[in-house]
Amino acid sequence: MTPLAETLRPTSLDNYIGQQHLVGPGAVLRTLIESGKIPSMIFWGPPGIGKTTLATIISNTLHRPFHTLSAISSGVKEVREVIEQAKKEEGAILFIDEIHRFNKSQQDSLLGAVERGTITLIGATTENPSFEVISALLSRCQVYILKEFGRAEMEQLIAAAVKHYAEQGRTIEVKENEALLRISGGDARKLLNAFELVVNRDNSQHLVIDNDKVTNVIQQNLALYDRQGEMHYDIISAFIKSMRGSDPNGAVYWLARMIEGGEDPVFIARRMLIFASEDISNANPNALLLANACFEAVTKIGYPECRITLSQCAIYLANSVKSNSTYMALANAQQAIRRTGDLPVPLHIRNAPTKLMKELGYSDGYKYAHDYEGNFAEQEYLPDALRGTKFYEPGNNARENETRKLLQYRWKQKYNY
Repeated sequence: MTPLAETLRPTSLDNYIGQQHLVGPGAVLRTLIESGKIPSMIFWGPPGIGKTTLATIISNTLHRPFHTLSAISSGVKEVREVIEQAKKEEGAILFIDEIHRFNKSQQDSLLGAVERGTITLIGATTENPSFEVISALLSRCQVYILKEFGRAEMEQLIAAAVKHYAEQGRTIEVKENEALLRISGGDARKLLNAFELVVNRDNSQHLVIDNDKVTNVIQQNLALYDRQGEMHYDIISAFIKSMRGSDPNGAVYWLARMIEGGEDPVFIARRMLIFASEDISNANPNALLLANACFEAVTKIGYPECRITLSQCAIYLANSVKSNSTYMALANAQQAIRRTGDLPVPLHIRNAPTKLMKELGYSDGYKYAHDYEGNFAEQEYLPDALRGTKFYEPGNNARENETRKLLQYRWKQKYNY
């Protein structure tokens, strides 16, 4: 039997849910589709928000030949076969799901066909394409960011599911939807899988769905609910939170779950690299060095050997002292920029490469730090409107406490440390 998520898959832009910033009236992608001229493109966004569906709709709307490959199961051979077939067609579209899983040689095999227009490539990825797609291919594609679904979109899906079953002769009353929304996490496929599972576990013609019913059915049938491996993001979240909570046992358990499930080791290593800066930072700068070494090792040796390197790094990060001070400093500075706009650079720290700029006072009063004792000269580096503002607050740990003392010595009470 066709899964509910597939049955309810939209076939046109008019019944496509979400992504109105791309496909709403007058939006950039809708305008391109209506013109009949689309570039190669990459859809970047979380799972279950319509990337595959949108690619299919584009093909149907433009009446183009449509080929699809999964980067998990396809390689250079399959890509070349599609390209040879596309040479006999006009305007063929090649959709590659999870294109971030293609290695460099696989992505290289697409370049010529994309450049010559033999195919129009549509790639889908949950990972940042700046890191996952080679620059030569990325430069030939437009990147469109698809947003996760909110409550409004998810409730539209629930209504569509209720209508579908009504057309089949069953009355479904959704008395409460919080559990459905919570377990789906903004993923349309997870929502419809859960809905279908609840409906299929009760044969009554009139079914009332509430939070307790949803929770009980999903807990008893977790494997069926997660049949497409959609716990991917829940498990990586558990892994990160275990390391943040300084629990090496939890970290290595969730790491093992990912390894046993065939998770991309580069994905795991990248998450630890991000974690090292976001959650450890200058409390232990060696964490970033080790995480980067782990990332490089994983990309070189792959499974199964790299699992030991991943374990070493995960346990080190979990055991490390934690600080999010640099993460918060950047967030504070960005918030100030959004509030105050692009303030002018103070004249004394502007560049003065020309005579006119010097005459206008550029660099006047600048104190060259190396000319002063201790290579430090007190002066203001922020725009006048932010004079004296503090963005960075050292964390409460041994290394950053030393940083706090140094700041107090240098800046006295300026930043109130």
